[in-house]
Amino acid sequence: MTKFLEETNIIDYSNQDIQKLAMSLSTDCKADVEIAKNCFEYVRDNINHTGDYKDNTTTCKASDVLKYKTGWCYAKSHLLAALLRANYIPTGFCYQRLSCGEYKEDIFCLHGLNAIYLKDYGWYKVDSRGNKEGVNAQFNPPIEKLAFELGENEFNLPKIYEKPLEIIVQTLEKFKTYDEMINNFPDIELAKTDNKNEETNNLP
Repeated sequence: MTKFLEETNIIDYSNQDIQKLAMSLSTDCKADVEIAKNCFEYVRDNINHTGDYKDNTTTCKASDVLKYKTGWCYAKSHLLAALLRANYIPTGFCYQRLSCGEYKEDIFCLHGLNAIYLKDYGWYKVDSRGNKEGVNAQFNPPIEKLAFELGENEFNLPKIYEKPLEIIVQTLEKFKTYDEMINNFPDIELAKTDNKNEETNNLP
């Protein structure tokens, strides 16, 4: 479980602003579930989803997501992980392969979200991308209420990752504008489950 508490260059929770916010979100909380809910709702409601707002700033590092108050789903999951890990709550990264039809027709892409380890519930998935018409992600363990219902040819990648996928980080660091991102969304065209290791193959 210690791997899900690690600080990295992307999940940089020693950043002063992240530490300050993480502390404020945990004030007066008596259980991890209360802290987790506060952190989730902060990122969901106070950080723009870059695609929804058509922001031309593409963030990746958790501290930059907080600084610029915007991020694609992947980047928002980085900030949420940083806030939770700063509060000693194990947090991982999960991905879905979804249709990206709202941006471009006939394409699929990865969608990023988190899994939080709660003492009373175990691993619990949340999606902090930000709500809008037709999207109503909530925090109500043990019931998972994610942003999207899976449709045809859409699926969950089976693993909970301790670090963001490298293809995610590479994409966010390379493509900086809204138009660049919608033309270069990260994708895994075929995910296979290894019964022994639950590894995902065929990364781009």
